[in-house]
Amino acid sequence: VLNIKVPFKVDDTLDERTEIPMSWLATPFRLPKDIMHPEPDYFTAPFNKDKPDFFLINDKDTFFPPSTRNRIVYYILSRCSYIREGCGDKDKKGIKRLLNNGSYTAAFPLHDSRYWTRSKDANCESERYTLYKYWAKFLCFFKEQPLDLIRNYYGEKIGIYFAWLGFYTEMLLFAAVVGTICFLYGFLTFDDNEWSKEICNEKIGGNIVMCPLCDKKCSFWKLNTTCNSSWQSHLFDNVATVFFAIFMGIWVAIWITDMEIPKTHLEYENKLTVKMFLFQFVNYYSSCFYVAFFKGKFVGYPGDYAYMFGKWSKLRNEECDPGGCLIELTTQLVIVMTGKQVWGNIQEALVPWMMNWWGSRKARSHPESLYSRWEQDHDLQGFGQLGLFNEYLEMVIQFGFITLFVASFPLAPLLALINNIIEIRVDAWKLTTQFRRPVAAKAHSIGAWEEILNGMAVLSVVTNAFIVAFTSDMIPRLVYMYAYQPDGEMNMKGYINNSLSVFNISEIPLENRPEREENPFWFNSSITTCRYRDYRYPPGHEKQYSHTMQFWHILAAKLAFIIIMEHVVFLVKYFVAWLIPDVPSDVRARIKRERYLVQKELHDYEVEKLKIQLSHQNHQECTCTPGIYPYLPKHEVLPEF
Repeated sequence: VLNIKVPFKVDDTLDERTEIPMSWLATPFRLPKDIMHPEPDYFTAPFNKDKPDFFLINDKDTFFPPSTRNRIVYYILSRCSYIREGCGDKDKKGIKRLLNNGSYTAAFPLHDSRYWTRSKDANCESERYTLYKYWAKFLCFFKEQPLDLIRNYYGEKIGIYFAWLGFYTEMLLFAAVVGTICFLYGFLTFDDNEWSKEICNEKIGGNIVMCPLCDKKCSFWKLNTTCNSSWQSHLFDNVATVFFAIFMGIWVAIWITDMEIPKTHLEYENKLTVKMFLFQFVNYYSSCFYVAFFKGKFVGYPGDYAYMFGKWSKLRNEECDPGGCLIELTTQLVIVMTGKQVWGNIQEALVPWMMNWWGSRKARSHPESLYSRWEQDHDLQGFGQLGLFNEYLEMVIQFGFITLFVASFPLAPLLALINNIIEIRVDAWKLTTQFRRPVAAKAHSIGAWEEILNGMAVLSVVTNAFIVAFTSDMIPRLVYMYAYQPDGEMNMKGYINNSLSVFNISEIPLENRPEREENPFWFNSSITTCRYRDYRYPPGHEKQYSHTMQFWHILAAKLAFIIIMEHVVFLVKYFVAWLIPDVPSDVRARIKRERYLVQKELHDYEVEKLKIQLSHQNHQECTCTPGIYPYLPKHEVLPEF
């Protein structure tokens, strides 16, 4: 009924696989072979009890792995009736109903041993102890994961989660290296930052008076007060940002393509996954979307500011920090990615440990003979039917931060990599030591999460293109250097003065002017103009306060960059999808070989079985009692005429 596949032949293709060059370099990261591959690789076929001698059955008690055995038992318990025939409702079936009505408090498979020591039973494999020793300890963070052992003990569903998490972490390594290089480029070119030098210069930035950033309570200020933030902004807002944004788009294309595998999942979990993700999407990303794409974009200019609900609301649209919107977005990501992830890992490990410590405080001092295995496991935390949901959600939210807004913070993949190295071991530790053993479940993929990741990967190409174009100052700088540099040189001298427009202070409406006590001591009536970030004609010009031609050139360059980046990344994505098959060639070959062998072996099995039956029948015919068959005369040869 469960269509369980079991081995019928040892895989003979393993010896044909070529050795990877320089594989000895990976030796420190490898686990012992008996841990990584506890048993040979097999070709499998759906089990049929009518053909017991077709399958490789050495011992009936250990033929099915532990995860399969507990899945079979749970399947039976979920469907068997607990009312005797003729004594009541025949529909009263299953352990779930008994749990819901309070007849039982819990139902769970038992761990096979304590996690810190082997079982005293010599016949017990103590797989829980092995998993703790080689997988769940934090000191094993650099080692590969024993996926076969995880699958055998916990089932395919949990095994796929850790396989996916490990693959995601490995792919982060490439993004982390490139992101770190881009950050180092910003650090090494720190002294070449011409616009920051002009901002910090007393004769340039110190003489530029900026218009107030809000009504009434904000004063006039000098540009050189943003000196520190402009230097910090250069670390993340430089030429390497453009390269990194394109690289990450190509990277989430390759990652998603590599991850494409057949999809199947329960409809209930899929619907819950989508609903919860949409809620968390708004919860976690709304502030980042606001800073990246709305803050400082629709503020108007002095004398004609834009208001959120009209002028009557007096809620003026918020302007960016003087250092620019990108540094604010970077700050948001740093806070969320470090604070949320660090606290999340502490909470994941600490909460179940404290609850288990408190729940088992009275029984811990008892000897094992009085503190049975089922009592020990009952004192642990229940894993729950949707136990992996929060784990996937946490990783997918993280994936959003390192893809949707990564152009503003190249170190995001590095922080995610460090977090995931810890995350794998924290999840392994709490699953092995702090939770009851979950009922094994079949799974062929990560389910609805794959479609969500695919959608976010596509969306991230658009968001990063817009961040580079509209949130970063990279495009305006390049346009200035190539088209508006007054000396015709390929440098950024004069950029600050060029990027700030002039406004006549006397034209600022009274309701927008700062209160007298808010103004700094150096401000006096001799100062008649202030500057603001925009490209508009100065007062006195025939087109005063309307956008200059440079504004339209910059806008055209921004839109061109978005179109080019999206086309380049999507072309690479489709090329990679065409180049890399959904299923690797060696896996496809093995699947074909398995299908062929199943047919061939079953055919040979049936032929042999038929031969035995025929030989047995012939043997019976030869030993029959005489006289049963009628006398058959010999044929006579007739003469020819």
